[in-house]
Order: sequence, then structure tokens, then C-alpha cells
Amino acid sequence: MDIFDKIKKDMGPLGQYMKEAHGYFTFPKLEGEIGTRMKFRGREVLVWSLNNYLGLANHPEVRKADAEAAAQYGMAYPMGARMMSGQTSKHEELENQLAEFVNKEDAFLLNYGYQGMVSIIDSLVGRNDIIVYDSESHACILDGLRLHFGKRFVFPHNDMENLQKQLERATKLAAKNNGGILVITEGVFGMSGDLGKLDEIVKLKEKYPFRLLVDDAHGFGTMGKTGMGVGEHMGVQDGIDIFFGTFAKAMAGIGAFVACNEMVTNYLRYNMRSQTFAKSLPMPMVIGALKRLELLRSKPELRDQLWKIVNALQSGLKEKGFNLGNTESPVTPIFLPGSVPEGTNMTMDLRENYNIFCSIVAYPVVPRNVLMLRLIPTSVHTMEDVEETISAFSEVHKKLKAGKYVAEKITSV
Repeated sequence: MDIFDKIKKDMGPLGQYMKEAHGYFTFPKLEGEIGTRMKFRGREVLVWSLNNYLGLANHPEVRKADAEAAAQYGMAYPMGARMMSGQTSKHEELENQLAEFVNKEDAFLLNYGYQGMVSIIDSLVGRNDIIVYDSESHACILDGLRLHFGKRFVFPHNDMENLQKQLERATKLAAKNNGGILVITEGVFGMSGDLGKLDEIVKLKEKYPFRLLVDDAHGFGTMGKTGMGVGEHMGVQDGIDIFFGTFAKAMAGIGAFVACNEMVTNYLRYNMRSQTFAKSLPMPMVIGALKRLELLRSKPELRDQLWKIVNALQSGLKEKGFNLGNTESPVTPIFLPGSVPEGTNMTMDLRENYNIFCSIVAYPVVPRNVLMLRLIPTSVHTMEDVEETISAFSEVHKKLKAGKYVAEKITSV
């Protein structure tokens, strides 16, 4: 069969809805200044879909640093990959500050979070090594696993009893093959908002010989006393062997980093193909990240304000009877029963009649007949925003239960 003919017959689990969803439910355009109020299809909406946790995207000091760096260096400098011609003292300065902040010996900058995680896994493990990972790991982790030629064992989400069973299997196989074991989980699970059981996993290192890689994209900057992440929140940062964070969430930028001991960081510097063969992170992004990190560290009031909004939103929704699952982070999922057409009709009602913009997640991302509305609170949301949203959600919830959104298929938009 011709490859294009195959694609024509099967556009994929999400692509099958492209005709009805494109430009509205998928690939929507939010326009105007980044903030809690933006334009969607020409009308102002209250936005709960941006990972701008600390409100740094439009912070005046950040905008000033970004603009001045772009004016001074342009977007091309430095040219080339870090290893060849793209190294600068600013890149090293950012790495040193990140390592210090997350309490690790060293850090290595990555151009993108997704690409970075894939390449970290690819670099760390060989054919004789075994990976043990949480079943709800992010897609970047799963894609990294696909590059692994050795064995991999999965444990049901946060199931510590099953994790021990997988570690027993992995330990026997590693001893037989002279391999190592890498356990991979997340700090904050980005869809459900619950936390990886890092404290219990670290405790298992007393019994099993493994190294721990933690993707804390949503925890970095939001969790812990200083914003270090879930490891700090649980008091086990030292037990995380390889810490991964991104700039795309709390830092409202582009890029990522991996932090661990100096030996391993240097190994990654010389063996991560996604960095060795890719252009260095442009200077304005590096200088911008330095400013963002400075504000993250020096202005704890931003994180305090974030949690004020988080607590008000989540407690208010719970009081109205909404199921938020097991979230312990700013990520706020709302689980509702319903079909994909019901979910899209409800989301359209929220956007068109209540001017509330949030993301909808449906099958195959969540089980059939389950809908998830995902809200991302930020420090720049207000208590008025919270009250308006809870009121709107209460009204559409009543409509959902009354069958107002029932339909045979997704409404074309």
C-alpha cells in the first residue's frame, strides 16, 4: 500500500476529528498579550490554558531582558552546536545557577524539554540496562523508551507494591546481564496534577540497586519551599539522581535542563545526540532564562499568589461537587462523565456563552465516556476570575447532567 493511501484511510486517534475540530478545539488561536484575558475568534475570553504559572511571560523585567538581549545579540548568536562553536559564558552561567538552585553538582542546558527527555533516556541506558517506569509517564518519556533496545517494565500509576515487583524482576535480570536499572517517574503528572511518590521510591533505593530520573516539568518553580520542585516538597531532593526541568512552565520560556552529579552531566554533554547535532540555545533565550530564574528565586510572593489562586479555585470547585481527582499541584483537572460530542458541546458553550477558555481532554487520552477539563491557575489570575469560573462551571455542569449536550457527533465549527 502507498504510504499516503494508508494515511488517507487512518488520520490517527486525534486526527480523525480534524475536520470538525481544527481551529477551535485543536490548534485554537489565542491572540493578544499573554495573560488571563485574551482574544479567541475576536472575543475576549478568560483563559485557563497557559502554563504561565508565575506570570513571568509578561513580567516587565522579563520583557525588558528579552528585548535588550534580542537587540544586542539577535536570534542567531551563538552559531553552531555547543560542542563545536555554540558555547558562551552565559550558557555556563545559567547551568551553574540552575545546578545550585536544584541542589545538584552540575546542570546541562537543553534546547527543548520534549526532545531533551527523549535524548537523556537514549544516552543513559544501553542494551543490557532495564528501565522501570510509571504507566502515566509523559509522552516524551514514552518516546525515549521506544529508543531503548533493552528490557523495560511498567508499573501501574503510583502503585508502589507493583513497583517493587518490577524492581525484583529488574534486579535479577540486571545481575544476569551485567546491566543497570533506571527508574523513571514524574514529580507532578501534568494531566492529573497528582504527585509521583518520590519519597517512597527513594526509600526503595535502600533495598534495590537503581538510579532515579524525575521529570519535574510542572513542579519546578511551583512546588517546595523555594520552588525547587516535588523533591524539595517531599524532602527527598538528594535522592533524585537525575533531575529534569523545563523553562516552558513556571519560567514561561523555551528550553530545559538536566541536573545531576558532574560526572554524569559531562557524560550527557558528550553523548546526547539531540544536543551534539543541534544549534545552541540562542543568547536571548539564555539571558531571558537567567532573568526568569532570578525572579523565581527572589520573589517568593509570586509562588504564594499562585497557591492562593490554586487553593481558592480547587476548594471552590470541590465545594460545588466537582471531582478533581488526586491533584496536589496547581494542575486542576475536572473529571466528568460524558461522550466526546458532549464534551465538545460543553466546551463550546463555555467559550461562546460564558467566555471561559480551558482545555478539554477526551478519549483516547482519558478512558471512554470520561471527559476532563484541565485548568492551569496562575499568579496573575484574580479571585474574581475564580468566582466567575466556578459559577460558569456550575451552570454547564447542570446542563451536562440534564442531557443538554447530547449529540451523535462533534458539531462542526
